[in-house]
Amino acid sequence: MTRNDLRNIAIIAHVDHGKTTLVDQLMKQGGVYRANQVVEERVMDTNDLERERGITILAKNASVHYKDIKINLVDTPGHADFSGEVERILKMVNGVILLVDAAEGPMPQTRFVLQKALELKHRIIIIINKIDRPDSRISEVDEEILELLFELNATEEQLNSPVIYCSGRDGTASLSPTEEGKDLTVLFEKIVNYIPAPEGDEKGDLQVLVSSIDYNEYVGRIAIGRIERGEINQNQDVMVCDYHNKKNPYRSKIVSIYQIDGMKRVPVTSASVGDIVCFSGIENITIGDTVTSLSCVEPLPFVKIGEPTVEMTFSVNDSPFAGREGKFVTTRQLRDRLYKELLKDVSLRVSDGETMDSFKVAGRGEMHLSILIETMRREGYEFSVSTPRVLYREIDGETCEPMERLVVDVPEDFVGPVMEKMGIRKATLTHMGPMAGRMRLEYIIPSRGLFGYRNEFLTDTKGEGIMSAIFHGYEPYKGDITRRYTGSLVAFETGEAVTYGLYNAQERGSLFIGPGTPVYEGMIVGVSPKQGDIAVNVCKRKQLTNMRASGSDDSLRLITPKNLSLEESLEFLGEDELLEVTPINTRLRKRTLSNALRLKEQSKSKK
Repeated sequence: MTRNDLRNIAIIAHVDHGKTTLVDQLMKQGGVYRANQVVEERVMDTNDLERERGITILAKNASVHYKDIKINLVDTPGHADFSGEVERILKMVNGVILLVDAAEGPMPQTRFVLQKALELKHRIIIIINKIDRPDSRISEVDEEILELLFELNATEEQLNSPVIYCSGRDGTASLSPTEEGKDLTVLFEKIVNYIPAPEGDEKGDLQVLVSSIDYNEYVGRIAIGRIERGEINQNQDVMVCDYHNKKNPYRSKIVSIYQIDGMKRVPVTSASVGDIVCFSGIENITIGDTVTSLSCVEPLPFVKIGEPTVEMTFSVNDSPFAGREGKFVTTRQLRDRLYKELLKDVSLRVSDGETMDSFKVAGRGEMHLSILIETMRREGYEFSVSTPRVLYREIDGETCEPMERLVVDVPEDFVGPVMEKMGIRKATLTHMGPMAGRMRLEYIIPSRGLFGYRNEFLTDTKGEGIMSAIFHGYEPYKGDITRRYTGSLVAFETGEAVTYGLYNAQERGSLFIGPGTPVYEGMIVGVSPKQGDIAVNVCKRKQLTNMRASGSDDSLRLITPKNLSLEESLEFLGEDELLEVTPINTRLRKRTLSNALRLKEQSKSKK
């Protein structure tokens, strides 16, 4: 059976190339909204963090209608740390729209998602987006995409993929870069005529591959997948099996079924081959499981989710300010929350730490883990996290470490400083070439070499550089890399920071706090330009004598302190430092708070 009334398609691209904006326009022109309905931008980014950061974190489903044909759209994340979402979503569709920025061209994530689509033999519609950008270089980007397809061993059909020139923001598309489009009709026609309709045996035994998981407090896990064979019905008894563990299938029951209509989930009693469905009732179902009929238990092959490469230790907050700002502060609450996250994020790994109140949390990258930290603090959790560290592997008796493919676009004047820093961080240059008045450098670099580099990179390029990286593979250990060339300014005593103390401390380095900030002994209040920590007394007051007034320090001028974001704080962390995270504040601190004890530990380590 061929479902000519249905198309399943995923939209894939590098971060910030305009996927979600294009989906907005497809939905507007696909009849999802009323003519007078007010719709906010990037409607698919439903999460608060997604809207604030302007990135898609979770893959989401929507559908539009065109000429009696239902088009199921899957919007995927573009950031490399969430590439696990893209890997599995591609199993749910029959074709992909590859979006490429008309100025930036193919980037690391473009290569990754395109490679996965080619491996699955999907048909591809190439869209060169943002053609209205003043710095667009459409013909060059066209050639770069073709070169990339050659590099990735695309078939002849894939090399001849149709190219559409589009402005996602304006909702226009055309088949020629010189022709001005009026709407997205050209794109709709290409989807309907070029992307194959789903096929399958409608009368066969049920087979559904679970490609995504949602979680709801009321109904538990909600599995999302495409029906490969047969028909699914409400209250149907089914078997659940796993391709990688064929010995333990178990019996369960489908309680409720939903289909996507626009942005909503609409309850249905049954669905057929090719439909993308959401269903609840199976408690322990996970991504990669196959739901089958009782009489024919045949698991579908599913690519194993890529292993995490970065790990942090989450532990109960034990600072002097512990418990003041958080709602959930105990070991049990922290454990329950971290293990609950595993229900919907299969790229994450959680295990018990070396102490009773600590947990090792491993993910795809710093961004992946920082999103989890930010989500938890907004929910009212209070805890501390260690510096990120990479996960090594033993391969053929040799210690290997994760490597990243890094692409850097910088103005020509800043190539020198970038190449110097890359050399220090053990990076290998693989390609270098001009690109519209700028230089593009491609490196293979150890993942740990990128820790803490982003801010340094922006400083070195005066904010004009663009860098992005994606996991490349494991290679033999490259040697020691100095993580930080600066030290910390550490509070000498507990109290409240005052202008006089801060004025004296700012001569030693840059401060992170202002007057009136509560501090405790061992809390990091600034950065020193030299290696090695310096204890500073930011609580020191000017004493009142008969020669001077204590209020005369009002005239002292303080340099505006640098407020670190969560990501910047994680980048700054040294091996002996922790980040205290509460719903209201983030504070950097030393692992050992007592200055006297810390000095003893340092002298012992030197001996």
